[in-house]
Amino acid sequence: MCDQHQFFFEFDKAFTDQLIRKFEASPAHPLSEDVAPPTKGVYALYRRGRIVYAGKALDTTLRRRLAEHTRKISRRKNIELSQMACRFLIIESDWFVRAGEHALIESYDPEWNLSGFGSHVPGRGRPGIRRSRWDTEFPPK
Repeated sequence: MCDQHQFFFEFDKAFTDQLIRKFEASPAHPLSEDVAPPTKGVYALYRRGRIVYAGKALDTTLRRRLAEHTRKISRRKNIELSQMACRFLIIESDWFVRAGEHALIESYDPEWNLSGFGSHVPGRGRPGIRRSRWDTEFPPK
């Protein structure tokens, strides 16, 4: 039998397509401590109009996670909060939050993901751990 008779629904592609369309249609906001609601979901940070970081708020809230990023950025050299914006989507299901973060990272490949920007960096401060790319480019004030 030929392959033209087989159907395989690509759930991951359908989910990613819908999530990205909804995400890009959502409004961007200046990054601030109270920009988002106290719910779970996914978000992205923009610097000068370009996505630089994508993350999730699952065991915390969007409000708390974006407030953490706001405080971190405000305490760094070579970057200003006025350069930053964010977008977010509220997502109720834990599984879809995880899948949503993965879809954002895979779709946009943000430069700060894996740079040491995230506030929960394993190994930070331990002997022998190199200084992260984020800490090198944006040292503390």
